[in-house]
Amino acid sequence: MKLRPLHDRVIIKRVEEETTSAGGIVLPGSATEKPARGKIIAVGTGKTLDNGQVKAVDVKVGDEVLFGKYSGSEVKFGDDDFIVMREDEIMAVIEG
Repeated sequence: MKLRPLHDRVIIKRVEEETTSAGGIVLPGSATEKPARGKIIAVGTGKTLDNGQVKAVDVKVGDEVLFGKYSGSEVKFGDDDFIVMREDEIMAVIEG
């Protein structure tokens, strides 16, 4: 089975956050925040505009992105956790 997002939605897998602070202190799991960055796993076909045309999604599978802390909806599929969100909830694409 596969997940396929509809319209302008994307499916993101969170990137694991570092468990060591900048000063070298190891943080326990309860002290770390959920990372607001992830990798795009799947994208929809695009947003349907008022004139009937479809605007393609600007991001692609494999892009690493930043998103808001409370953006999207968390879903569990199989053994993995994903976030499904609209493309306009993505704040930036990490390049390089």
